[in-house]
Amino acid sequence: MKIAVVYWSGTGNTEAMAKAVAEGAGEGAELCPAAGFSAGAMDGYDAVAFGCPAMGAEELEDSEFEPMFRACRPKLNGKRIALFGSYGWGDGEWMRSWSDACAADGAVLASDFVICCEAPDEEALAACRALGAALASA
Repeated sequence: MKIAVVYWSGTGNTEAMAKAVAEGAGEGAELCPAAGFSAGAMDGYDAVAFGCPAMGAEELEDSEFEPMFRACRPKLNGKRIALFGSYGWGDGEWMRSWSDACAADGAVLASDFVICCEAPDEEALAACRALGAALASA
């Protein structure tokens, strides 16, 4: 199974989570920074994990990640995906809203999303590896 792990990370926290998701997904996983991914690439993958930290008023990063993701949204219908990200404030509202929007677009969520406050600890990294494994187990 070919899996893209697409992420944006400003401090390295979400990048560390992305690496753990890819590790859990196994050999077919490819790490893809958001700036190098596009809607056109979606068709080349069986499943996609998207990772983005909470920014501003609990929203997706708006200069690179959100425009890329907005372009990918029409391709989510029927696509197996997973979501993850870190935050520094709030209660995870950005992730709940993001997950709901993906479900409304017809995405097949492989498992519950994974979030962590600030840098991921071993428990959060284990949850990311489990997320990757769930995404790969189609």
